[in-house]
Amino acid sequence: MPGPPSSGSPIPCRRFGRTELAMPMLSLGGMRFQQSWSDLPADQITAASQDNLRAVLEQAVGHGLHHIETARHYGTSERQLGWLLEQVGDPARILQTKVPPQSDAAAFEADLATSFERLGVERVHLLAIHGINLREHLEHTLRPGGCLAVARRWQAEGRVGSIGFSTHAPLELIGEAIASDAFDYVNLHWYFIRQANRPAIDLATAHDMGVFVISPTDKGGHLHSPSARFSALCTPLHPILFNDLFCLSVPGIHTISVGAARPEDLHRHLEAVALLDQAGTLLPPLLERLEAARLAALGDPWLASWEQGLPHWSQTPGQINIPVLLWLHNLLEAWDLESFARARYGLLGNGGHWFPGANADALDGAVSEAELRAVLAASPWAERIPQLLRQLRARLGGQAVQRLMAE
Repeated sequence: MPGPPSSGSPIPCRRFGRTELAMPMLSLGGMRFQQSWSDLPADQITAASQDNLRAVLEQAVGHGLHHIETARHYGTSERQLGWLLEQVGDPARILQTKVPPQSDAAAFEADLATSFERLGVERVHLLAIHGINLREHLEHTLRPGGCLAVARRWQAEGRVGSIGFSTHAPLELIGEAIASDAFDYVNLHWYFIRQANRPAIDLATAHDMGVFVISPTDKGGHLHSPSARFSALCTPLHPILFNDLFCLSVPGIHTISVGAARPEDLHRHLEAVALLDQAGTLLPPLLERLEAARLAALGDPWLASWEQGLPHWSQTPGQINIPVLLWLHNLLEAWDLESFARARYGLLGNGGHWFPGANADALDGAVSEAELRAVLAASPWAERIPQLLRQLRARLGGQAVQRLMAE
C-alpha cells in the first residue's frame, strides 16, 4: 500500500458552518486510540499505549488533522490525550469533547468538569451534547436550566467555544434538534451504505451548521476489513477510499472522522483527500457497479418496496427491529458485508438507545410467526419476511455484542 501524501500537503479545510472554524476535511476521532474502554486510573496507563498515541498525534499534526474529537465516556481517551496535548503541540488545534445529556443538569456539569480535568485544559473549541437519541434527551438539553443552559454558561465564561450535538436518533428527532436552532454543529451518521440522514444534512446546511460524519469506516460497513465482493466492486479504489470520497463529495459535509488506533490507520484517508479532485471521475462507474450488483442480488420489486408498511420496533412483538434486520439482509445479499452485519445483528438487544430494538433470535420462540405477521399486515412482503429473518438468524445469530461507549 502506498504511504500517505507528504506532510507538505496539509489537508484542505472547510468553513464549519456558523462556528466559523476552518475545519480540516479529516478529523482525528478519539474512540480507538485509547488503552481501555474503562476510565482507568492514571497509574494503569502503560508507556506503550502513550507512545502509540504520541505517534498518532505526531502524524496527525504533520498532515494537518488539526481537529481532535473525544468524549467523556471514551474510556481512557481524555486522560491519555490530556497528557500529550502540550507535548505534541499544534497552534491550529481544534479540540472537541462530548458529554451526554442528563435529567440532572448538575450531574451533566460534573461530567463536563471531569472532561476538562482529564484533558488538562481551560477551554475546548467545540462541545457536543453526546447522544441526543431520544426525545427526553432533547428535552433534558433544551429545557430551562437544562444541559444546554450549563453549556451556555461555560461558553459565556470563555471555557467553551461552539456547542453542537451528536446523535443516533431517528431522522425526525434529528430534524427537531436542528430546527431548534440551539446548536452550531451536528455529529451524525451518513455514508454510502446508510444515506437516510441526507435530509438532516440539508436542514443543517439551511441553518448554517457544521456537519461532522461519525465513524464512516467502521459504521460504514467495517471497511477496515471489507468483504472480497465489496472490494472487487470498488476496484480500483480501496473501499475506505471510495467511502471517503463519497462522503466528502456531498455538499454540506465538512469533515469525517478517522478513528485511528495506530499511525498507519491515517494513510488511506489521506490518500482519499489527495484524490478528492478526481471524485467526479472515479465515483460514477463504481456507484453504477455497486447498484447493479444490488439490483441483481435483490431485484427491483424488493428494492422498490421492502420498506413499505414495516412496523416500528417498539410496536413489534419482542421489539424485533424489522427495518434494521432487512437492511442488514440487503447488505449481505448485495455486497456480502458479513462482518458488519454480524456485529450489528449481535448488537440488537444490547445497544440501548444507541442501537435500539432486538434481533430475530426470539422468532419461533417467544414470538410466533402469527404474531409477527399481524404487525406486517401493511407490508407487501408480509409472507416472505419471517423466512428472511430466519435465514438472517441462521447466518448471523448466536453471538451477542456489547455496545462500545463510543457508539
